[in-house]
Amino acid sequence: MLPLQQGPGHLAENVMHFGRVLRAAGMPVGSDRIQLALQALQVAGLEGRRDFHAVLSACLLGRIEHRELFDQAFELFWRDPDLEGRMRALLLPKVQAKEGPQPAPENRRLAEALFPPRPEDPPPPPPPTQQLELDAALTFSDREQLQKADFETMTSEEWRQAQRLLAQLRLAFEPIRTRRSRRASHPGRPDWRATLQAMARHGGELWNLRWRQVRTKPPPIVVLADISGSMSRYSRMLLHFAHMLGHADAQVESFVFGTRLTRTTRLLKSRDPDIAVAEVVRAVQDWSGGTRIAACLREFNRRWARRVLSGRATVLLITDGLEAGEAGTLTFEMERLHKSCRELVWLNPLLRFEGFQPRAAGIRSMLPHVDRFMSAHNLQSLAELVQVLGGAAGPERMRKASRREA
Repeated sequence: MLPLQQGPGHLAENVMHFGRVLRAAGMPVGSDRIQLALQALQVAGLEGRRDFHAVLSACLLGRIEHRELFDQAFELFWRDPDLEGRMRALLLPKVQAKEGPQPAPENRRLAEALFPPRPEDPPPPPPPTQQLELDAALTFSDREQLQKADFETMTSEEWRQAQRLLAQLRLAFEPIRTRRSRRASHPGRPDWRATLQAMARHGGELWNLRWRQVRTKPPPIVVLADISGSMSRYSRMLLHFAHMLGHADAQVESFVFGTRLTRTTRLLKSRDPDIAVAEVVRAVQDWSGGTRIAACLREFNRRWARRVLSGRATVLLITDGLEAGEAGTLTFEMERLHKSCRELVWLNPLLRFEGFQPRAAGIRSMLPHVDRFMSAHNLQSLAELVQVLGGAAGPERMRKASRREA
């Protein structure tokens, strides 16, 4: 068999270019993996497209969550004759038709990886205008569009900008009353102990009363995030949100679940959110895999509910509710979770669709046991969640209507 460097079509160069594309799209593909793929192709040969895909995936894939990205890149790179036209179209604004079948969503990071901006083609110089001393990273129009952009369709640059905008959210938590009190400067409940101490210092004369007020604190927050294949992109951004909550005034406990439940509170203690989320992805074994909502909720209720929940806790349940198990078990575990917390907020990215209806058995089982039913697919929905955590009314009408449909 001839070496790949001497084969027709420069296959070795194409494999190296394909590895660079995967690396630019976000996959950790090093030079050693590319060299391993070239050696494996010499041994396995090129008997068919399926064998070629199997060899490249075995050598270039390191984690299961990169499978979907690899398959899309493979299909576009090695088959489509009009590759450049198709990828250029992905970078253009999309117009959604009201009728007709909708195409499957494609990863726009591949467009950036395959066709990066060319430094040799500088943009045309702008016309001479009056110079203004103004520097802004995003214009108002770009910021508004980014607020409504879906996390699943964001490019790499938009993802980084969304993280910066997320860090700028001002958190405000609804204060809840505690059994403890503290001294106050304004009239309210008399503090007789402090008043008598002041009288003793002034020879028994009463100069003024001392007062006390009830001490308040933000409610503890428990985050339960689904990291299955359909939720990994949204859960990654919501873990950034949980990291931001944990470094604010609130007491936050975070868990992720797919086929098993994993506590990630300590992993999110790092000051850098990117490092913290990367630690979570590295430590969790079932990231972007299957989902077992009922089994994971049962484990949480039996093992962790008494430790981290109280009657004052707010639970943020992040999942699409697509459970394939028994609906009766899921209903029982959701009811038990609802009774153990102060408020149960369900964040479901499926609400981004205007025609969403709770028809799946898992969604119908979960919906009657939640206090709020909200979306979590873009920055605007997370800003609404911040308002709810601060004591706003929230989407009450949507929640009641969804319960009637269920």
